[in-house]
Amino acid sequence: MARWSYRYELYRHLRANAQTIFAEARAAGADLGITPETRGTVGLTGAVSAMHGALRREVAEAMDATAFKPVSSAALDEEIRHLIKQTYGDGYDAALVNTCEAGLMVAFDVLCAPPTLGRGTPYRGRYLALYERFMHHPGAYGRPFPPKYKEYLAEQGESSGEYGIQGKRVADLDVAMVRMAGADYTAHGIKHHPALNLLHVDAPATVARLEAMAERHAGSLVGLASLAYDTPGYGYGQKGPDGTPLIQSGMARIAQEYDVPYIVDNAWSAPIVGADIRKLGADVMVYSMDKVTGAPTCGLIIGKEEPMIQIRRALGIHGPRAGGLSSHGKASFNAIDPGKEALVGALAAMRILRERPGAVLGALDRLHELVVEEFQTMPEPLRQGWTIFKSRNSLVVELTYNGTWGAPDAHGNTAMGIPIFTVEDMYAGTNLIQAGLQQMGLAPTITFDGNIWVSNGLGNVDGNGNLLEAPTRLALRGLFRMIEIVSRHAGYPA
Repeated sequence: MARWSYRYELYRHLRANAQTIFAEARAAGADLGITPETRGTVGLTGAVSAMHGALRREVAEAMDATAFKPVSSAALDEEIRHLIKQTYGDGYDAALVNTCEAGLMVAFDVLCAPPTLGRGTPYRGRYLALYERFMHHPGAYGRPFPPKYKEYLAEQGESSGEYGIQGKRVADLDVAMVRMAGADYTAHGIKHHPALNLLHVDAPATVARLEAMAERHAGSLVGLASLAYDTPGYGYGQKGPDGTPLIQSGMARIAQEYDVPYIVDNAWSAPIVGADIRKLGADVMVYSMDKVTGAPTCGLIIGKEEPMIQIRRALGIHGPRAGGLSSHGKASFNAIDPGKEALVGALAAMRILRERPGAVLGALDRLHELVVEEFQTMPEPLRQGWTIFKSRNSLVVELTYNGTWGAPDAHGNTAMGIPIFTVEDMYAGTNLIQAGLQQMGLAPTITFDGNIWVSNGLGNVDGNGNLLEAPTRLALRGLFRMIEIVSRHAGYPA
């Protein structure tokens, strides 16, 4: 097969051969033993919004036990905050909301948006955010600065315009974008878009860029925001002696110097066993509890007590106006109330994490072992240039294949590797690895920018969270077979 002179030729060829690729994927699925009855019941993660993993049996039983009983939501709020204080200390607090995105929304509105009360024209605030993966979450609440980034989120999400990702922007709030030093933002994909290769991010140089940007915008600086992940594929490979990514601890220091909040999005992660907010130095950390903790759909906000008082007040759960420690009533954001069942389920899931962390971490360890084993089923030339990393924070195994590509020269030319699909491909349906897995009969995981996350939860664990080997191997073999198919059509390796 002819090699390509330019990247767009490669992706044009893949687009033209998409149906052939899908036909081969369906045949591979049948060869692996995926039947019409099992299609879509096994996947590489239970951690995507479109297809949630199964509840843990203990969580479901706790929800069932209270389903037909009157239960005080305020009392459940107190149990959650008590558990968080037991874990992190009396200087921290918590609140449950209906989704992780709702948690981010209330955090940015309460802690970063300029006040609306008072005479005169409102001033504008500006927060700093890294130009990193998943920017449509922590980086979408302000109007982008500099203006060259104003369309970088335009077609991400299900809708566009006012009802799309850009419609989340808060009044009078800007977001100043900071590129990660050492990152590569080369465009890839059938829906061509920058694909973030963050494997070689220079943490000290990135913190220096953040410091310079903070000084530049000191007069309007209202906060900093980033992900709280710890994997090299997300740019957080360089860590301090305690294991905290240097970028995150650096951002916390800058936030403290300017007396503004540092908000971290830790959606695909687990509280208690994962990243420690005390080590990061963040003011607020937000989780999606239904992704890897086995809880029902809901979001958890934990943070330092001072900012959490304001967040709890906005949620209507901090305390009644007549006095008292807590309540569960009306306020600006009571529309994102999680409901009794979510409160009970999240509390049960957090108790498992606190009292029996091995029940979760053991399944992660075994998943990592199986990923390493099944990775060997790919032809040896395809296995060159990969990075595999186990994350206790996110309870995932990360596979990154940006290393199969050569470094771009001064003109952007590279030695091409395994095709890279972008976040735009993911939303457009032109990510042939993801779409091919669906054709195969498997539920795919997040797979873009040459980065793949695999976690437990969708058809590969029992009711107690124990890993089931056969469906796990099936899902992994499907993933690696799909990569083989797409690579062969791309002419890689030559």
